Amino acid sequence: MRLPRIFRTAPFRLTVIILGLFASSALAFLAYIYVATAGEATRRTDQEITREMHSLVAAYDRAGVDAVNQSLIERAASERPFLYLLMKPDQKKISGSIEESPVEKFTGAPTWTSFAVTDVDAQGRTVKHPARGLQQRLSGGQVLFVGADVGEDQAYVDKITRASQGAGALVVVLGLLLGILVSRNVTRSMTGLTEVVDAVRNGDLGARAQLRGTRDEFDELAAGINEMLDRLERSMAGHRHAGDAIAHDLRSPLTRLRARLEVAYLDVEAGKGDPTQALAQALEDTDGVLKTFGAVLSIARLQAAGTAPDPVLFDPSDLAANISELYEPLCEDKGIDFAAELQGDLQARGNREFLAQALANILDNAVKYTPSGGAIMLRVRRRSSGEIEFSVTDTGPGVPDGDRERVVERFVRLENSRNEPGAGLGLSLVAAVAEAHGGRLELAEGPGKVGEMGPGLRVALVLPRA
Repeated sequence: MRLPRIFRTAPFRLTVIILGLFASSALAFLAYIYVATAGEATRRTDQEITREMHSLVAAYDRAGVDAVNQSLIERAASERPFLYLLMKPDQKKISGSIEESPVEKFTGAPTWTSFAVTDVDAQGRTVKHPARGLQQRLSGGQVLFVGADVGEDQAYVDKITRASQGAGALVVVLGLLLGILVSRNVTRSMTGLTEVVDAVRNGDLGARAQLRGTRDEFDELAAGINEMLDRLERSMAGHRHAGDAIAHDLRSPLTRLRARLEVAYLDVEAGKGDPTQALAQALEDTDGVLKTFGAVLSIARLQAAGTAPDPVLFDPSDLAANISELYEPLCEDKGIDFAAELQGDLQARGNREFLAQALANILDNAVKYTPSGGAIMLRVRRRSSGEIEFSVTDTGPGVPDGDRERVVERFVRLENSRNEPGAGLGLSLVAAVAEAHGGRLELAEGPGKVGEMGPGLRVALVLPRA
C-alpha cells in the first residue's frame, strides 16, 4: 500500500528523524531519572534499616536478649515502619512482628533480601506490599531480622515511571503532528514553485511564483526564480526581436543589392557595362549589408541583455584620445578643423568596446555631414551632477528640432543625408549603448549659423557617475 504523499516528503522524513533522535535522548534522560529515583529510594531504605539494626545490636551488646526482646515489643507497638523478628540459633521465633524470616539461605553473614508482606486494606482485601530487610547473627548465636515496607517508595517510583511514559508518548504524538504541519506548509510552498517550473517547461514564460510575504527562504527562492524568469523572458523576447529586426532591416539593402546586380548583369549582357566595375560595386554593396547586419546585431544584443556586458572601470579621456587619433587625419584630409578638450582625472564604468564604437559612430556622422572648412570639437568632461559626458559638436547642417527624436530610430535618414552612404543605424546604436549603460543620448543645436554653415549639431553621450 502506497503511503499518502505527505508522509513521503523530505520535510516529514527529516522531522521523523529529528523526532527519533529527540525521543531517544528523552528516553535516555527519563531512564536516568527512573534509575536515580529508584536507586535513591532503595539507598534511603537500606540506610534506615541499617541504623535500626545497629541500634538493636547495640542494645543486645549492653543488656542481652531480654533487652532486645523488650525493645522489639515496644517498637512493634509503636508506629515505626519496621518489621522485626528475633530468632533462636535454630531460627525458631522468639518475638517480633512477622512469623518467619524471608531469608531462604542464611549462612550467618549479614544478608539483604527483598520480599513481599501481606496486609489487609481498608476494604478488607488482602494486598501484598514490597519489602526489604537485613538479617544477621548476634554475638550470642541468636538471629535478628529487621525489614521495612517499601510500598510507598515503590508507588512513588511507579508514579514517576507512568508520568515519564506519558510524557514520552505526548512528545512523540506532538512531534508527529508538528511534522505533519511543517510538511504540509513546506509542501504547499514547494508545490507553487513546482507548478511554475512545470508551466515554464511547457512554454509559459509568463508564469511566476507567488510570494507569501514571510521573507523566509522560500520567498527568497521564489523571488530568485521570478528574477531568473524575467531575465529569461527578456532574453527570449530580445532574440525573437533580433531575428525579426534582422529579417526586416536587411530586406531593403539586400533588395537594392539584387537590383544593382540585375542591372549590371543586363548591361553586361547588352555589351554596355563593365564586369569589373559591376563586381566592385557588388562587393561594396555586400560590405554595406554586412556592416548593417553587424550594427543591427549589436543593437539587438544590447536591447536583449538590458545592461552592458562585462563592465569595467576606465578613463573616458583616454578612450576619447584613442578615438580622436583615428579621426583627426580624416578631418585634415577633408579640410575640417578638429579639436579635443579632454578633462583629466575622470572615471567611468562600462564596456569599452561598445562605448568606443558609439563614440566612433558620432564622430563618423560629424565628419560625414560637416562640409570642408567647418570644425568639429570633441569634449569629455564631468558634469556638476557627477555624470560623464562625451560630446561632439560640428558646424554641419544639423538636425531640426522636430526630427531629433526620430533620427535615433533605425534606418531613419533625413532629406539632407540621402546622398551620403550609410544605413541610418549610427545614432540608433549610440542610443542603444547609452541605454544599456544607464545613460542617455542628447541632441542639441551646434554653435549656430555662421555664413553658409550651421547651425550644426551637438551630440552628447551621457553616462551615470561611476
